[in-house]
Amino acid sequence: QVQLVESGGGLVQAGGSLRLSCAVSGSIFSSNAMGWSRQAPGKQRELVARINSSGRTIYVDSVKGRFTISRDNAKKTVYLQMNSLKPEDTAVYYCKMYGLEGDDDYWGQGTQVTVSS
Repeated sequence: QVQLVESGGGLVQAGGSLRLSCAVSGSIFSSNAMGWSRQAPGKQRELVARINSSGRTIYVDSVKGRFTISRDNAKKTVYLQMNSLKPEDTAVYYCKMYGLEGDDDYWGQGTQVTVSS
């Protein structure tokens, strides 16, 4: 059974930093692209950052230069380092494992990030 468990969310003041972690179990990890999405109240879920198996990354424009996605294949963990946080970054952040061809995608349960002004 594939499981994604996020951690690292919390309350932080504007300008502060947080690092989210997502540990994967029950699946091969190194071949899968991984991503972080977020959903704020009343808004659609949006992709924040994605990293493929070779380490290539993409970011939504609103977080470029502030957020960094990385992965540790030995630990089967993906990270999201978030710096210079803004109140508009407040959301539930979800980890996603992209399935290989023909396989399902998997999501974590989400972790709340709240940025106070």
